[in-house]
Amino acid sequence: MLNSFFSTPHLESGTDEAGRGCLAGPVTAAAVILPHDFENTILNDSKQLSEKTREKLRPLIEQQALTFAVTHLEPLEIDSINILNASIKAMQECVLKLNPQPKYIIVDGNAPFIRKKGIKNTSGKFFTNAEIEILASIPSTSIVKGDSKFMSIAAASVLAKTYRDEYMNRIHEEYPMYNWKKNKGYPTKEHREAIKKYGVTKYHRMSFRLLPEQLELSFDSNQVEI
Repeated sequence: MLNSFFSTPHLESGTDEAGRGCLAGPVTAAAVILPHDFENTILNDSKQLSEKTREKLRPLIEQQALTFAVTHLEPLEIDSINILNASIKAMQECVLKLNPQPKYIIVDGNAPFIRKKGIKNTSGKFFTNAEIEILASIPSTSIVKGDSKFMSIAAASVLAKTYRDEYMNRIHEEYPMYNWKKNKGYPTKEHREAIKKYGVTKYHRMSFRLLPEQLELSFDSNQVEI
């Protein structure tokens, strides 16, 4: 059974991301504030749940949450600020969308919600000074394996995963040769073989090692949009 709250049952938000280790597609984050009396015996870290169970939980979370938000950060921004910064920024954008705003934030992982050098704000959405002040004013705690310990983080992990899977299913129709509907952009053997054969697309993360070093990418603009 997951814990209900880390700090306070009054407007505590859990946040998590999905797709951090993928070669293609966005990194997707979600933030969720659950009511103080929320209960669910099935909810868990999304990686521990079947696709069918995640799809069952998503509307329940959305209906019962006090507020929730989801953000996709695209490959160009990931390449610009690196995947760790992009994951954190996506979660920060989610928190700013919440209404009401949280009084406390719990984050899955060991990276701080606000890094020592401040907010990475060099591409994509630029935070205003007022938004930066809001983010910096909310106390937060990062929790290793938080998605298997606290309900709000687990709920965020389910939303992030299902929304990202939905996104990958959609762009699969545009580039079916990569089979993103199945691999969701992760570095499977099939995905890498497709990259070697067809080259890269606008959805690939060019700052990632898309192929082993001994192989060369094939760039053919007549086959795939570069």
